[in-house]
Amino acid sequence: MSGATQPTRRGGLAHLGSLIVGLLLALRPLPAAAVTELQFWHALDGPNGELVTRIAETFNASQPDYRVVPVYKGSYAETISSGITAYRTGAAPHLLQVFEVGNGTMAAAIGAVRPVATVMREARFSVSPEDFLPVVATNYLDAEGGMLSLPFNVSSTVMWINRDRFRQAGLDAHHLPATWPEVFEAARRLKAADGTRCALSSAWPTWVHLEQLSVWHDRPLATRSNGLDGYDAELVFNGPLQVRHLQNLVDLHRAGVFAYNDRVNRGESRFVSGDCAIFLTSSSLYGKVSTAARFDWTVAPMPFYPDIVPEPQNAILGGGSLYVMQGKTPDEYRGVARFLAFLMEGRQQAALYRNTGYIPTTRAAYADAVAEGFFERHPQLHVAVQELTRRPPTRNTAGLRLGNMLQIRDIWAEELEAALNGAKAPQQALDDAVARGNQVLRVFQQRTKK
Repeated sequence: MSGATQPTRRGGLAHLGSLIVGLLLALRPLPAAAVTELQFWHALDGPNGELVTRIAETFNASQPDYRVVPVYKGSYAETISSGITAYRTGAAPHLLQVFEVGNGTMAAAIGAVRPVATVMREARFSVSPEDFLPVVATNYLDAEGGMLSLPFNVSSTVMWINRDRFRQAGLDAHHLPATWPEVFEAARRLKAADGTRCALSSAWPTWVHLEQLSVWHDRPLATRSNGLDGYDAELVFNGPLQVRHLQNLVDLHRAGVFAYNDRVNRGESRFVSGDCAIFLTSSSLYGKVSTAARFDWTVAPMPFYPDIVPEPQNAILGGGSLYVMQGKTPDEYRGVARFLAFLMEGRQQAALYRNTGYIPTTRAAYADAVAEGFFERHPQLHVAVQELTRRPPTRNTAGLRLGNMLQIRDIWAEELEAALNGAKAPQQALDDAVARGNQVLRVFQQRTKK
């Protein structure tokens, strides 16, 4: 009897072992699903770049399917150049941050760019121009009126003031200059009080002293609604307002009151360090000023000439938007759409406008900020929003879209420098800037027809 039961016992043990092995295999962790990586090339450094990284990390932690990899590619010009080069070699990122100067070139790059409206619609997300503040949306529309790119880091030119320097010069640190004549007079007094330091300066000179100057006074920079209506636009910024303003800058530069730095924004450090008392540049300088400046500072709107307009019109935006590049898989585009939808959410919008000097781009985010009293507590961060939205935009102030704008800005800067250095009279410099810029526009227009 005992001999007959032994095989049965062995068989039972074998069966039990099989069950245990099967159970262990069933409980074994499954291989992790492949995560789709999305490359996001941008031009933000310092505190603003750190915020981009945090936003990407927050998105990555919110879902298991996609991983956004932000990559700093240098200046705005370097970033767009890297993106175009990478596209030509088949290695473009999924998302490319492009500053407003590149909108004309990107809008014409039909084969390289996939409209945001298309990407969102195919992934069953909604995006509409009506989602955004008015002057924001008009800059980023495609030919059909849909969103070509997604507004991301939108800014305006503002006037940064070192109130400690104002007090030292005997100026009222709380009644700030609002007009250009008042700014010039304050700068002269600042220079007289401290001849070793900078009184008045700016970054992005063509943006501040040509583009924003023109639209702030409701004057066209170019025909065809500053290029928004077509690539056949012609430059027209050599009128009395612009010539007068450049002559004022030339006179102040000769007197050592106005300091010219460079064609981009490297001079911003002169305000952060306390060297320059009045500095016109992007509202996005907030991140660096709020963390590094060791003096009493504030922000004021751009000045205007009161004999030309009783009050300013509206500013045009600076900063950048996100373009989706062609050549990706459907799954990658679904991930891109999810990330873009994530960026439009209130929390991500708040992270940008609370910490950077960029504005809330969506109507909903702006309404939330106003409702909770954010701008009452932080009026410096409200200045850029108020400049952009103070009046409904006109055909002269809805935006700017010119082809090869990077090249054109360099031409304009050359001519401004010629005037500041005494090589040309302001009228001649601006006439030449218009003529040379129009030549570039005609070449771009011909190429877009092919």
